[in-house]
Amino acid sequence: MKKILLFISVVLLNSVVFAQNKQYYDFIKTWNFIKYYHPDVAGGKVDVDSLFLNTFKNISSKDDFNSVIRKLSQHLNKNLTTPAPKETSKDVLAKNQNFDWFQKNGKVSSENKSLLNTIYRNRYNFELLDKGKSVSDEKEYSFPKTENLPLEYRFLALAKIQGVVDYLFPHKYLMDKDFNAFFKTMLEENLKSNNRKDFEIIMAKLVAKMEDSHALPFYRQLNNKKEIFNASYFAPFDFQIVDDHLLVTKLIFSDACAKAGINIGDKITSIGGKSISQMLKEKGDLISVSNKEKLKHTLSKYENNLIWTDNLPTKTLKIQSLKDNKSSSKTVDFIDITNKEKYAVLENYLKEKILKAQGKKLNHKDIAYFKIDDTYKFINTTDNDKMDAKMDSILADASMKKTIVFDMRDYPDWGGFVFHYVYKYFSPKENYFSKYYAPNLKNIGTFFYREDSMHYFPEIKDKKTHSYNGKVFILVNPETRSASEWYSMSLQKIFPQSVTIGQQTSGGDGDLVKVKLPGNYLLEFTGNGIFYPDNSQTQQIGIRINELIKYSDKDILEDKDLEFERVLKSIR
Repeated sequence: MKKILLFISVVLLNSVVFAQNKQYYDFIKTWNFIKYYHPDVAGGKVDVDSLFLNTFKNISSKDDFNSVIRKLSQHLNKNLTTPAPKETSKDVLAKNQNFDWFQKNGKVSSENKSLLNTIYRNRYNFELLDKGKSVSDEKEYSFPKTENLPLEYRFLALAKIQGVVDYLFPHKYLMDKDFNAFFKTMLEENLKSNNRKDFEIIMAKLVAKMEDSHALPFYRQLNNKKEIFNASYFAPFDFQIVDDHLLVTKLIFSDACAKAGINIGDKITSIGGKSISQMLKEKGDLISVSNKEKLKHTLSKYENNLIWTDNLPTKTLKIQSLKDNKSSSKTVDFIDITNKEKYAVLENYLKEKILKAQGKKLNHKDIAYFKIDDTYKFINTTDNDKMDAKMDSILADASMKKTIVFDMRDYPDWGGFVFHYVYKYFSPKENYFSKYYAPNLKNIGTFFYREDSMHYFPEIKDKKTHSYNGKVFILVNPETRSASEWYSMSLQKIFPQSVTIGQQTSGGDGDLVKVKLPGNYLLEFTGNGIFYPDNSQTQQIGIRINELIKYSDKDILEDKDLEFERVLKSIR
């Protein structure tokens, strides 16, 4: 009898939680709609966060959708008579905007449907915002790092993430179609989370669902990231993910590696009993990346230390030996970097690794080589009035070479190199290499194509074009991200004969938008849409590549640069 009563109690409790979860979802959807469209709320006359926090206290399992709408709108002006400005843009990305959640909802009364539709028809025009203000501005709410946020602020944080997805993220249409169902599940988890770590996992999972490489840094802000990502201890060896295994590339702590019988070239095929594909799935659920190649690249970075599946100082790894190709499970002692001596060893290793990578350059008498993260040196010590002459001279020298190589495998250290000077010297006057969709401030949640040239090329008086008939190579990989992807697209248009080679790029092109969340978190994401002129997608996919280059284990162990080899082969 006791077991039956206990079962009934659990069922009833779960029903109450689910009912409240449904109310909270309706509440958040409606609040965001009011936040971005109601003239008084969007315009700042009514404090939007206060509306959320004050109304939240009065939401209960007894509320249905209609009572939620009434509670949120009861003190708002309903006599709206100023119609929204007419749409003037010919090309609008509107596929994200969908109001079926209330317009086609049989549980919403005709009165409330009419109210919400009236708000939309008389929506706020964000073009009226004061100078210096942005649609993405949010208040700061600080809480001690070790304490969980109060329930209402946890819900406010999740509501703001949902608002970003519905109204500010141009690529919502690429997201998992079940995001709304997943969001409801996370609301339920939020009700049960009783510590900061559990709440941070919920936020990380929601941000990861955006599948946007611009949002990747979110995980670094998590106060409990060591525990969440099992990052308390470092491997005694360096590694790289290749297909279905981790390739051991360097022995950093040789004693620990010798003890476990680990050698350079060995393959790790499972971690703590989990295959590499399982591990990738688990990490992908917590880290926002636009594509799998970017995820593998991020997890392959030793310093990120994100790859491990438990937080123990010793780990069980299944290793396939390079010597005899036999597999065996081995217990490996990992490194505690709170030990100052071991930390120093690791720090020196990483410094040397970074310096070695920075020093990689392509030197050949017939090649003009430009590394995108090393171009500011051209004008670093040059007076402003002499910059044009200096850059013209550098690019004139390049035009005399048989081949020009633009190495875009990093982030630009100076935007003016490609946008202004390469364009100025080599490009025809018009360089519409992409389609840039900006937030439509007249109708937030949609995005319009900006046809004005200033987003694609600078205005230069008396511009002269110097044709170049030699070979042009554009080198790319997952480090080619955002501005680097944008400039690569420009180079592809400036040099029609160019060959883009390498691996899939980050797939997160476009302007970076930042939104503050309660608890001192900052959500960064792609804020505008970037497409090729024929409307081909770049988000998640990355830029067009003519030749995909794949590295074998042997290539990696021999520290080859196959892109360099491909260029040199064309010279020969």
